Amino acid sequence: MTQWRRPKGRDITGILVLDKAKGMSSNACLQEVKRLFEAEKAGHTGSLDPLATGVLPLCFGEATKISQFLLDSDKRYRTMIRLGQRTDSADSQGSIISERPVLGITREHVLDALEQFRGGIEQTPPMYSALKHKGTPLYKLARAGEEVERKARPVTIHDLELLAFSNTDGLATLELEIYCSKGTYVRTIADDLGEALGCGGHVIELRRLQAGAFKEVQCVTIARLREAREAGGLAQLDEFLFAPDLAVAELPPVILPSMTADFLKQGQAVLVRHLPGSGLVRLYDEDEFIGIGTILDDGRVAPRRLFATGADKFVTQLQ
Repeated sequence: MTQWRRPKGRDITGILVLDKAKGMSSNACLQEVKRLFEAEKAGHTGSLDPLATGVLPLCFGEATKISQFLLDSDKRYRTMIRLGQRTDSADSQGSIISERPVLGITREHVLDALEQFRGGIEQTPPMYSALKHKGTPLYKLARAGEEVERKARPVTIHDLELLAFSNTDGLATLELEIYCSKGTYVRTIADDLGEALGCGGHVIELRRLQAGAFKEVQCVTIARLREAREAGGLAQLDEFLFAPDLAVAELPPVILPSMTADFLKQGQAVLVRHLPGSGLVRLYDEDEFIGIGTILDDGRVAPRRLFATGADKFVTQLQ
């Protein structure tokens, strides 16, 4: 009896900057895009809330090896917050747990309260999050009516700007732009800011503008991908892919002669002229990106995360 096997997907490598749609989970977006590209291997670089839209980098093939660098990168968001109502999820998808008046709250009050959220701060992760407690995501526990103790974690708010504020007829809203470190929960900022103002607050809109090197201008929607697939097939879809080294563009490049690169690909540390003194670097076999290296104490460069040899070329190369 012949056993049916699912056809193998395409072995492609690159990064797609998806403009995530509101209401979809990050994993649902990933699966739809993976299907459109007929990709064998793909992964996202950290979940966005279903409420959120915007920059969601998706890694294909060998690029999944550097997804952690995008997960660890700084992020930029624009958010709309409603004051006067606190919800159990800290956004508009949750249930209202308290309502308090907003009369008398002014722009100056908001500006004063925002001062405590700049720089290095500590946040307690929300129950409605993908963090796990004894192997179970917190949001599943929250949906079951359970609440567990969460430890506050340090995060950094690099920049926090009040874009707009309105308080009319007892309805107060404000708009913020937030540039922050990994692990920052915008919903927690909204909830904590509401408590600092004494009225409660929650997120009603959230858009990610940037994740690491990738920005909103580079985004493409699923609808646009479907159109491209219909018009030009897989070849036209591949034109939306960025080279993996763009994700680590902040790392200094190390260009290796092919013979030296061969030793490094075998797991050996090598000595090259003009290396940085320490830290991580981008590695190239002449003009081909081959992965991430680390500078050793003795001045050699050792492989940290290498791509498999023979990985497909990337459509958009780092300039």
